[in-house]
Amino acid sequence: MSGGADTTARRDADRAGPAQDGPVGVPARGPRRPPRRLTALLALLALTVLVGGGTWAVYGSPWFRATTVSVHGGRELTADQIRRAAAVPLGGPLVSVDTGAVEKRLLAALPRIGQVEVTRSWPHTVAVQVTERVASAALESGGKFVEVDRAGVRFATVDRAPAGVPLVQLTPARTASLRYFGTTRLLRSAIAVAADLPDSLRGRATAIRVRSYDGITVELTHGRSVVWGSAQDGARKAVVLSALLTAEPGATHFDVSAPTAPAVSGS
Repeated sequence: MSGGADTTARRDADRAGPAQDGPVGVPARGPRRPPRRLTALLALLALTVLVGGGTWAVYGSPWFRATTVSVHGGRELTADQIRRAAAVPLGGPLVSVDTGAVEKRLLAALPRIGQVEVTRSWPHTVAVQVTERVASAALESGGKFVEVDRAGVRFATVDRAPAGVPLVQLTPARTASLRYFGTTRLLRSAIAVAADLPDSLRGRATAIRVRSYDGITVELTHGRSVVWGSAQDGARKAVVLSALLTAEPGATHFDVSAPTAPAVSGS
């Protein structure tokens, strides 16, 4: 009788599954996780190491030192001239190079530069990209020649008249026009005319003669000339002149002083 009871008890135990530790009704606990504060501290420590290592790599290591200055875009200016004017501090961290200050130094020291962009080219180079001004007219002064761009900026003085650039010649009569406008304004008018000349005449305009405010003449190669009048309506006059040059290629005298009623002669 007792043997049968033992057998029944064992069957009941097998159905119930293995015995569990701990108090009855309390689930067993899994592996303990580290406290949240410790996790945050470890993450902060790792971040500090990464930031510190990156900062040292950029500022303290020899891997990212400024050792070279590359120059692009110069035509009249040499690379050595640009490097000297840029005065880029070499040997220190590349990230510490003040590119804005370098640009200001270049624009102040070399007026021939119209635009400049200075950038860092990792790991060791400071790149300088310049755009030089282009002369649209030249002024004779004391046996030398001053180059002037389309904006009227006088950016260089050279020993010889630049090739393909019209020479401004002021020959004003002693009239009320000269007293009223003055030499400076007449000169500005000539520069404005030079800037408005059509592209087809680039290199073929030899002189811009100014006798009065509305007495401006453009001399061309092969003995041709253009009566321009005043500097007003320059863009329209340029369009009309381009059309006349195409329609009358053999003409020697053009008058666009009144662009709505142009004239051609000498054909």
